[in-house]
Amino acid sequence: MASGPLANLGIALSEPEAPVGLEQLRLRAPRVAVPSALSQICASDDHVRACHALGKSYSDVVRGFRGRFEHPPDFVAFPRGAQDVELVLEWCSDERVAAIPYGGGTSVVGGVTPEVAPSYNGAISIDLRALDRVLEVDEVSRSALIQAGALGPGLEAQLAEHSLTLRHFPQSFEFSTLGGWIATRAAGHFATVWTHIEDFVESVSAITPAGVWTSRRLPGSGAGVSPDRMLAGSEGTLGLITEAWVRVQPRPSHRRGTGVRFESFPQGAECVRAISQSGLNPANCRLLDAAEAQMTMAGDGSSALLVLGFESSDHPVEQAMTRALELCREHGGESGESDGSGESDGSGRSDAVSSWREAFLGAPYVRDALVAMGVLGETFETAITWERFGAFHERVSAAAEEAVRLQADGTGRVFCRITHVYPDGPAPYFTVLAPARRGEEVEQWAAIKRAVSEAIISEGGTITHHHAVGRDHRPWYDRQRPEPFAEALRAAKVAIDPAAIMNPGVLIDPLP
Repeated sequence: MASGPLANLGIALSEPEAPVGLEQLRLRAPRVAVPSALSQICASDDHVRACHALGKSYSDVVRGFRGRFEHPPDFVAFPRGAQDVELVLEWCSDERVAAIPYGGGTSVVGGVTPEVAPSYNGAISIDLRALDRVLEVDEVSRSALIQAGALGPGLEAQLAEHSLTLRHFPQSFEFSTLGGWIATRAAGHFATVWTHIEDFVESVSAITPAGVWTSRRLPGSGAGVSPDRMLAGSEGTLGLITEAWVRVQPRPSHRRGTGVRFESFPQGAECVRAISQSGLNPANCRLLDAAEAQMTMAGDGSSALLVLGFESSDHPVEQAMTRALELCREHGGESGESDGSGESDGSGRSDAVSSWREAFLGAPYVRDALVAMGVLGETFETAITWERFGAFHERVSAAAEEAVRLQADGTGRVFCRITHVYPDGPAPYFTVLAPARRGEEVEQWAAIKRAVSEAIISEGGTITHHHAVGRDHRPWYDRQRPEPFAEALRAAKVAIDPAAIMNPGVLIDPLP
């Protein structure tokens, strides 16, 4: 009998299967050896190669669980600073070896997998874990210079010494890095205003095969195409981000949060639209459908749940919460756990919201358990404008449910929540749970992923709102982007990466 986070899945669990042990690993022999000039910062043992062979998608977890490391890096470099990065990239360019930037390794789209064409002599991972410091804090301008390898908890702990925060908390926060966030245009936990990491970026430094790419530190600029925005979302294809000046702020001291129930998900979505267009800018405005609310033990399955919250480091937020709850009531919402009044000296969370939050934060920790117990569990996310949302949600949900029905004998489940909201549209986030076919999990999920991705692109959504492109989303990203832009990106890559060593296969194919 399942308990804890697994109790409410609604999926039959198999007897746990044991993963392949480290002693059973049989990796492909390295195609290139560590050069003597880099020997002090590189490692090529099986353990370190296996640890850098995969990301953290469901397919990656399954492959790792079964010891399937088809594309391990030939070795891993651990640069201690920008000069080491320059030496590694110079060697890669000279030897025609692919260079795969590696932060926390949390990619769920194949962004860190060293899978490259046979035309390369090999592939290495460049792990930035040693570049993990907050180098400088400007308390006047409220910004900080942080190295790209800093993990979320580490950079927040260093900023806390100055009573400051970056306030960027993706679900992978504990295991991902600032450089990875910028390279993948990661979105944080907060629903409105500053949601993507590029909103926090003041300037970026990167090492490219053609030289150092450092932008001027400015609060804003209208001087042509932004060098910072060009690196944001480049996914390691243009260069390796080494540090960035980012906007920071005082830690919030005023918070209010509550849960609001709606009879239906579409009814709740209309309320979310009204809130997103009101100028109230809540910190949290997540709408869970009834099934997800039940699955996370935040509801009984009879109603959708809006997780609503406000916070500030400067002023009380009761007035904003009061107005937001008025909008909820105007749209048929019922808030039974908090009326939004009074000063909050704690989290201000309701029991339902706390249950959802615990399930949300605990999700990364149950992935291995789900695989061991024969459960296929994965997510996909997108964004669409409000006037198309109703039909879009209906059709994408239907495509996902049909794909699950075909791949899991009709016994799977599809949930949806809105995670981020803009005045012109939401970012719906879908979760799929289904019984896995032992030994065929990767193929099973690939079939569901293809069906869902086709529906998203056909209905006019984006193939990704914040999970990046990587290798997994390339076929649909190629259809989403304008072709003249693709040609411009290829030309830019030729100019700064003439040997095409930087994360080949992600975002763009090099010119022949």
